[in-house]
Amino acid sequence: MGKPRASGDVRTGALASGSGGATAPLLPRNDRKADAKVQGGSLFMVLLSTAVAVCGAFEFGTCVGYSAPTQSGIERELGLSMAEFAIFGSVLTIGAMIGAVTSGRLADSLGRKMGATMLYFGRTLLGFCTGVLSYVVPVFIAEIAPKDLRGGLATSNQLLIVCGSSTTYITGALVTWRNLVLVGIVPSVLLLVGLLFIPESPRWLAQAGREEEFHASLQRLRGENADISEEAIEIKEYIESLQSFPRARIQDLFLSRNIYAVIVGVGLMIFQQLGGINGVGFYASFIFSSAGFSGKLGTILIGIVQIPITLLGAFLMDRSGRRVLLMVSASGTFLGCFLAGISFYLKAHGLFLEWVPALALSGILVYIGAYSIGMGPVPWVIMSEIFAINIKAIGGSLVTLISWLGSFAVSYSFNFL
Repeated sequence: MGKPRASGDVRTGALASGSGGATAPLLPRNDRKADAKVQGGSLFMVLLSTAVAVCGAFEFGTCVGYSAPTQSGIERELGLSMAEFAIFGSVLTIGAMIGAVTSGRLADSLGRKMGATMLYFGRTLLGFCTGVLSYVVPVFIAEIAPKDLRGGLATSNQLLIVCGSSTTYITGALVTWRNLVLVGIVPSVLLLVGLLFIPESPRWLAQAGREEEFHASLQRLRGENADISEEAIEIKEYIESLQSFPRARIQDLFLSRNIYAVIVGVGLMIFQQLGGINGVGFYASFIFSSAGFSGKLGTILIGIVQIPITLLGAFLMDRSGRRVLLMVSASGTFLGCFLAGISFYLKAHGLFLEWVPALALSGILVYIGAYSIGMGPVPWVIMSEIFAINIKAIGGSLVTLISWLGSFAVSYSFNFL
């Protein structure tokens, strides 16, 4: 359903002459200079607000990547068994499930055993926070960005998640697991401090009926002298059209007009998670060590590969289409898994043992690269595009829950397979 158009002429600079009906240029030369200053000022605030918000995405990435380079150190110092570390690695997803399911409502309204217990509690709390961040950050960016910058700024969320995990992989190979925690503290502090200097989402303020704050926030984001009347009308009319729909219920997802979108969204998340990304991402160091390759060097290489490949995927997203990227990515993840599987098959049968480390490294890097270009970001983009406006929130919550359930199943069971 399209957004209703604003009635009346709210364009700036149209100066009708008194007699002949002719008009002056829409943007006289002096106004153009002023407009350039306005755009510069507004762009600064939008970019600052986005930079603060994506600190949450970076934090998300550090939490996801934390267990890979720290497994050996934590197991050795705290004496955890493989089963206990599997709980530590996967419990993040339990907290994330709770955070993801409750984030929409929150955003709309506002001894050895003891050591292991503290680890589990901290990891669960981190999971809850990352679940909330996974919802709030992209929504906030989408709501503050002007139309012509929305796509590019939205991509920064996925990029900073990858940067966070890559930073953890690389830094974790150089410092102890206790010191690695400090990597996650830095973006948290920047986020907390930065929130004091950026405006609230104008769309949320309008939805909450805080009219004066809505206009002040939008004006601050677009520039002191910018004309925000047309955009303000569009936002209000969009919210009014949204409120005209009946409140969506869970059972509405299974109506004939919605079920196809649900199948596509849920199916993509199931295939994304059962592809094993969280098994590789959470326990990469262990995989490399098992294949006879340096776990530290392996995780560093993963961190180096992820960022440029994710940038390439963002560049190709709108140029090549979603389906093409998914097919290329799925083919690449299959090849990566096949190579890694062959390496461990050769090791188990004592064949070509000198090939095992190289095959395992090649397989994992191909897998990570292929996943980063398509199977990672594309399902989330498709999810945001396929649901009808009135069920977008509840449909998105269901798909996110399925994603985290799959993540838990893979990350917990991986060490036993």
